[in-house]
Amino acid sequence: MAGWFAARRTNMSATAVIALMLLAFALVAAVPVALVVGVLMMLLGHVIGGLALFGGSIIAAAAAIVLAGLSGVRHLRKLVAERSVHVERDLRVLQLGSDDYTYVG
Repeated sequence: MAGWFAARRTNMSATAVIALMLLAFALVAAVPVALVVGVLMMLLGHVIGGLALFGGSIIAAAAAIVLAGLSGVRHLRKLVAERSVHVERDLRVLQLGSDDYTYVG
């Protein structure tokens, strides 16, 4: 595999974070649909089922949001820690002596 292609591919943890984010968006978008279906069920006489449907959709959406947030924060901390290790290794600080300056003062 070419080096530029490997550098452009996302790693598995980034792919998992993106998948969890998309799942959270889908579940949040499904909450209003569950509300309408739950109200329709309650109008037809299934009050407990309608409330359970709406409550379950809210709990599922909240759980997906929390899971996506936690995994995103963990992934971000790992990236920042990895980046700081590379910066410390790549930047070597060298103190200049007084004869190393080229300006005339």
